[in-house]
Amino acid sequence: MVIGSLIYPAIRLLGYQIFVAACLAAALGVLFEACGGKPKPATREVQAWRKLGAWTGHGPISTEPFISDTGTLRLQWETRNEAAPGKGVFQITVYSDVSGRPLVLAVDHRGIGGNTVYVNEDPRPFYLGIESAGVEWSISVDEAIPATATDSVGP
Repeated sequence: MVIGSLIYPAIRLLGYQIFVAACLAAALGVLFEACGGKPKPATREVQAWRKLGAWTGHGPISTEPFISDTGTLRLQWETRNEAAPGKGVFQITVYSDVSGRPLVLAVDHRGIGGNTVYVNEDPRPFYLGIESAGVEWSISVDEAIPATATDSVGP
C-alpha cells in the first residue's frame, strides 16, 4: 500500500507537467507566428475582366453573339474621323441573343469621343446592334468575373 500511495501522486504530477508543457508549446507557437513566423498572405475579393469581343468599322452592324456567364459587361468605345464636324452619329444597343429583344441603349453619342459604359443584365448570350453614320468606331466588350487576389507577403 505504501508503494501505491507514492506512485499515484507521482503519476498525477507527471500528468500536470505534460499538460503544462503542451500549453506552453501551443502558446509559444502562437507567439512565434505573431512575432516573426511566416504570416499567411492576405486575400481579398476582386473583379477581373475577360475579353468577350472587339469590333471596328463604320456604318451600322450587328455583332456576332457572345456569351456572358455573369451578365456584368464593360463596353469601351471610341469614335474618330468624323466626316462632317458635329454630324456623326453613334449608338450601341445591347440585345438578348435568346429572344432578340433590345435590353438597353448603352451609348447614344454625337461626334467624336470615347467612354466606358457598364451594363448589368442576367447572364445569357448577347449581341450588339451598332448604328453609326459619319464616324469610324471601335468597341470592345469585357465581362466581369469574380476573383481572389493574394497580397504579397514581405520577406
